[in-house]
Amino acid sequence: MALRGSPTYISLRWRLFCGLRRQIGLLMLLLHAMNMVGGQIRYSIPEEMKKGSVIGNVAQDLGLDLKRLHSGRARIVTGENVHYTELKTDKGILVVNERIDREQLCGDITPCSFSFEVILENPMELHRITVEVLDINDHAPVFPNKDKPISFEISESAVVGVQFPLQSAEDLDVGQNALQDYVLSPNDNFILKQHANPDGSKYVEMVLQKPLDREQRPHLSLKLIAVDGGTPQRSGTVNIDVTVLDANDNAPVFNQSVYKASVMENTMRGTNIITVNATDADSGSNGVIVYSLSKMKGSAADIFSIDENTGTISVSGQIDYEKDRKYEVRVEARDQGGLTGTSKVVLDVIDVNDNAPVINIMSLSSSLSEDSRPGTTIAILNVKDADSEKNGQIKCSIDGKHPFKIESSLTNYYNLVSDQHFDRESVSEYNITITATDFGTPPLCSSTKLHLKISDVNDNAPFFDKSSYSAQITENNSPGISIFAVSARDSDWNQNARISYLLEDTQVSGSPVSTYVSLNSETGVLSAVRSFDYEQIKQLQLVVKAQDGGSPPLSSNVTVKILIQDQNDNPPQVLYPVQTGGSLVAEMVPRSADVGYLVTKVVAVDVDSGQNAWLSYKLQKATDRALFEVGLQNGEIRTIRQVTDKDAVKQRLTVIVEDNGQPSRSATVIVNVAVADSFPEVLSEFTDFTQDKEYNDNLTFYLVLALAVVSFLFITCLVVIISVKIYRWRQSRILCHSNLPVIPYYPPRYSDTLGTGTLQHVYNYEVCRTTDSRKSDCKFGRAGSQNVLIMDPSSTGTMQRMQSETSILDEPDSPLEVS
Repeated sequence: MALRGSPTYISLRWRLFCGLRRQIGLLMLLLHAMNMVGGQIRYSIPEEMKKGSVIGNVAQDLGLDLKRLHSGRARIVTGENVHYTELKTDKGILVVNERIDREQLCGDITPCSFSFEVILENPMELHRITVEVLDINDHAPVFPNKDKPISFEISESAVVGVQFPLQSAEDLDVGQNALQDYVLSPNDNFILKQHANPDGSKYVEMVLQKPLDREQRPHLSLKLIAVDGGTPQRSGTVNIDVTVLDANDNAPVFNQSVYKASVMENTMRGTNIITVNATDADSGSNGVIVYSLSKMKGSAADIFSIDENTGTISVSGQIDYEKDRKYEVRVEARDQGGLTGTSKVVLDVIDVNDNAPVINIMSLSSSLSEDSRPGTTIAILNVKDADSEKNGQIKCSIDGKHPFKIESSLTNYYNLVSDQHFDRESVSEYNITITATDFGTPPLCSSTKLHLKISDVNDNAPFFDKSSYSAQITENNSPGISIFAVSARDSDWNQNARISYLLEDTQVSGSPVSTYVSLNSETGVLSAVRSFDYEQIKQLQLVVKAQDGGSPPLSSNVTVKILIQDQNDNPPQVLYPVQTGGSLVAEMVPRSADVGYLVTKVVAVDVDSGQNAWLSYKLQKATDRALFEVGLQNGEIRTIRQVTDKDAVKQRLTVIVEDNGQPSRSATVIVNVAVADSFPEVLSEFTDFTQDKEYNDNLTFYLVLALAVVSFLFITCLVVIISVKIYRWRQSRILCHSNLPVIPYYPPRYSDTLGTGTLQHVYNYEVCRTTDSRKSDCKFGRAGSQNVLIMDPSSTGTMQRMQSETSILDEPDSPLEVS
């Protein structure tokens, strides 16, 4: 033991340290060793590496492609506030992000490591990486009060072998770099005695090996050197001052070398834990004992205190089981003579369930497609409880009935997955409350809320309220007028529910339906493209398709029937008697005609329908109203009294034909009736009439010639006439090429197959013509086999001819059939 403080001993220790360099070099070669087991990677690096230093190739070690790291948005997730590492996704390497101090990170815990997780998405993957931090010799041993010397007052009567506890040095390094040895400066009276604590740390005592002599040396100055085992070797020094006192030859002695006690965490300050007891055989002031706690490593000095008079140890700080589970403190008993006795107190901390689980959301999908399959991962949760044993065991659950479940993956990691199929139209979003509960007594819990939206899929086609629609529009409408609006609904959302209306390409009377109506694709309003004519088309049947904006789009069809309503826009057309410009047609009535004699029948039609085509006949004017009447419904002109010789030969009847529309429309026809038994009697009356007409025509001609004499007016009129002629010629060409509706001309044989006409009987007529009938035709007919008188103003004679012809339909005595 004498060689321990000699220069030879120090030289041997130095050679030992140099021999360790080769071992340290081999250790440095293994800094980047990697161990992957079950999706976990482990790296080893020395502390204090520069920022940006490469730790390892994560992409290569995990077997991942760089594109997968980028597309999966790979990121590091750690529960600590300090991010020591950084993942370079473009290179797939893990580098140092912050200075790593092993002593700050782990203290005296070995091995020292920290773990974090790498999360990838689409699909979700979770990998754990553990980085072990190796210690380097960056701290020298340090005494707590190195600037203040350790003072001892020792009686000269102290016996050989008396022990004096010294302060322990602290070295933040661990392993070979930690504190290894203490060296006392050479002296004749004291040697060092080293002891090991259960945790591996060392404490020393200065042992008196030779009695003191106050008269020779009343004061001693020594140095205590603490040396670690690192390369290069580091050391710390503290001064020891020894003052030699007179006789106090008994040191305090504890009744136990080791005291043990238990304390609950979170115990209130001031609570007494245990009382130690020491005795001193001396009397008087040398037997008075003062208790104190020796300098303690770590935070124990701030947590416990001792009553210097009674030796009662009490709580003075916060006890946290999660930080320290056991405390070891040394108690000193010092008498007035400077003698000291020591003992050890071991305090076990009992855990209390004082930490609720902490839920961290590592990854969350805010929306999920409604066609997602059961088992789809929605969120990854990290749940931790700082307590131990049952107090730290966790159970996760979902509040309420939701189509989700929680599955455990890695340690402290849980996946929220779907448990059934979704239907956005039934439930569009979910508020999910996840509760984490520990198994402590009483149990503590914490919860977090997640909001999940169900995104829409185009799984519903638009639908109409009815299978078919019917609409009405009155003819002669204005182009562009709205007819009807169809409306469809779609249970989907957003773009999938945006409905466009389309007109199916169908034919109406050989023309595309788009030439009749148009459809607003957004509002579904059907509008007329043209003005409708009921007489040409009575109804339109078209198909409207409602199509949504999904991909692929879905659609449905509906049939729309548009009924054209009739308007009274056509006046009655008189088919018989035919009105001519030059010739006169007269019906002959013999003077022997009885009451009710059928003179003729006015035949008219109306191309409208319904009540707009109901015709009524009225006698507007008559030479003798008391002689003739007109049938209101059938238009038959009959005598209402016996014809007499006093009645005028020439009778002029004006018949008005009206329909039943609102407002009503009408047409007028003039019927000339000759009351006579023979043609010569009638001829004189009607010849005078034609001569008067010829005279009036000549007079008009002469007036025109007289006006044409004026030259200026003649030229002006000529220019105007030419301009008008050109204008009318152009208009006639336009009308010829236009699509204006044509009112059909019904011949005397017209037959209304619908039963709405007014001719319901068959009549026979005989026709007589003059020799000069090519210039002017004047037709005169009567019912049965009556005579027809034709008068031509330019002829000077007459011809009466009775002609009996066979019917066009090969019926006897029916030369002309009108129906």
